[in-house]
Amino acid sequence: MRKEYEFPAARKNPYASRLKKQVTIRLDEESINYFKAISQEVGIPYQSLINMYLRDCAASQRKLNINWK
Repeated sequence: MRKEYEFPAARKNPYASRLKKQVTIRLDEESINYFKAISQEVGIPYQSLINMYLRDCAASQRKLNINWK
């Protein structure tokens, strides 16, 4: 390791806008188990699968049909 580093030539991370933000969300156990089962099949962490699913919903502007009775 160097004793000193020079940062004037440093550039901003080009992927900084795509960084993830940690949030807390309450999900029922059935939903979590569903994504965990799929994650075992495809080899992707279940939290990444949930993120991919939500991103797909947002990209296709899918809306949930909610009817309260």
